[in-house]
Amino acid sequence: MSQEAQPPSAPADGVVWLRPKYQNRQAELVTLSDGAQLVGVSKSAVSNWQKRHGNFPALVLLTGSLHKRTKWVVAAELIAFAREQQERRRAPKTGHKSPQRPGAQIAAEQTEHYEEVLRTLTQREQHQKQALARTRAAKKTAEEKLSRARARLTAEVDAVVRLGIPAARTTATEKEPRP
Repeated sequence: MSQEAQPPSAPADGVVWLRPKYQNRQAELVTLSDGAQLVGVSKSAVSNWQKRHGNFPALVLLTGSLHKRTKWVVAAELIAFAREQQERRRAPKTGHKSPQRPGAQIAAEQTEHYEEVLRTLTQREQHQKQALARTRAAKKTAEEKLSRARARLTAEVDAVVRLGIPAARTTATEKEPRP
């Protein structure tokens, strides 16, 4: 036991005796934390035992503030409880197992599930094929329009060159306001 884990011998503030018959028997008490070390398990194991098992040893004493209580139990009771838990873990598993679904039923459910997955994926594939066809058609139309626009631009540039009009003068006259 640690130095600070000594139960109070006289009543004090923040001390609640849940089992007053142990008031003059503080040497028999242990904190849950020290009890975990005593029985060779983690603190969380003792905490889980306390939460999950109705036959966990009753608390004897609470110390500390309302927000952070130290819980005390009878050491012998905690050791007996820990022994019982270890014996239970070592005992062969007996009793009734929960009914299991037959393998054929599981396989049938999996088959049905994957058939539905396959139907869904096939539908998605068809939608994507249609979308790809629309995209390719739109791309082809855009390429044709680009080709025609380039041809018109080339024709315009050739016409300007044949007329001998410098490009700079053409753009300057286009920007001037007309009277």
